[in-house]
Amino acid sequence: MAGSKKPKIEEPDITGLKFFDKLAPLLKRLHDEGCERDRAGNRQLHYDQYCLLVLLHLFNPIVTSLRGVQQASELSKVQKKLGCARASLGSLSEATSVFDAERLKEIIGELGDQLQPLAQDPRLQDIQQTITLVDGTLLAALPKIMEASWRKASKGSGMVKWRLHTHFEVLRGVPTRIDVTPNGGGEHDERVVLEAALEADRLYVGDRGYAKFSLFNGIVAAGSSYVCRLRDNSVWEAVEPGRRDDDAGLNEVISDEVVRFPHAAASSRPDHPVRVVCVRINPHTSRGKYRGGSSGVDSDGVLRIATNLLDVPAETIALIFSGRWEIETFFRFFKHILGCRRLLSHDQNGIEIQTYCAIIASMLIALWTGRKPTLRTYEMICFYLCGMACEQELMTHLAKLKKQEA
Repeated sequence: MAGSKKPKIEEPDITGLKFFDKLAPLLKRLHDEGCERDRAGNRQLHYDQYCLLVLLHLFNPIVTSLRGVQQASELSKVQKKLGCARASLGSLSEATSVFDAERLKEIIGELGDQLQPLAQDPRLQDIQQTITLVDGTLLAALPKIMEASWRKASKGSGMVKWRLHTHFEVLRGVPTRIDVTPNGGGEHDERVVLEAALEADRLYVGDRGYAKFSLFNGIVAAGSSYVCRLRDNSVWEAVEPGRRDDDAGLNEVISDEVVRFPHAAASSRPDHPVRVVCVRINPHTSRGKYRGGSSGVDSDGVLRIATNLLDVPAETIALIFSGRWEIETFFRFFKHILGCRRLLSHDQNGIEIQTYCAIIASMLIALWTGRKPTLRTYEMICFYLCGMACEQELMTHLAKLKKQEA
């Protein structure tokens, strides 16, 4: 019945908590985080316990809200396995203002170091840098009622939108960094956020939103490389004659040239040789996400890819860019499967904690299976945690995956 109250979470709804035995030691270092103000030693909910409750929410389809997390914390089975006492809604809400999301990044880094490289296309074996897909996705949240009412009256919408700037490593099959910012320009612009996070020895792969010469210069200065799509109206001149085939078919290379951009401002021109590879693709017109057409921007049928890699075959450059679909697949997994469209907190630090816990969940699935997280594996873990599958059935599923990989 619509609008009916959800049933209270009971002991039989939460099973398989042996899974958390391996997580608890990993998070133990966070136990005293945020306790500086608690001179009386009265804190009941610690950072490691809060993270375990968030992970319980991510892996158990029955625990769908902050109130569901609170109900789960009342269960003796959960308290025993997670080492926590009953958590009130107040303490769960307060957690995001007490605990620092940044502390989870070191744990993500350690898990990332444990991940074994996945099988890759042999055409990419000569790429020495870490192929890192970069993109952003939006999460919309409804804040507190009073704030939502004010926003709706003043801006026409009660929703707050957050952008998740994501770094996804192709060879590991998981994200290794997500920066959460309000959606907007200025310091929150995706190119500005990426430039502040650049690392050496990476090959950054981005779509048109990252096409900015100063960013390209920053990537090269950091000791990395880039493969980035240019906008359809980009203008350049060939520095020297290159490969050209105007009769190229679909998904074939039309041209491959080292170029210069004569109309770019002198202060922001590339300070290194830039190569542009053009590939024939299907033209399309954006018709909106819900009108039966493409939800992307218009395309005239030519994919223009800029890179500073001068010695890699043009077909390999096109192959590298085509792998961007993997980050879109992760966004779908993140929102629709891990359930991160349901936010436990609506402030930036709280969203970051939930986001980093979701990365940890993805990495754990990859570590157990040796493969990228999939819907089927996630479902099996959920079945196990809510009592629909026994431990042997879960282990059999994981063993089958490892056998297939071998």
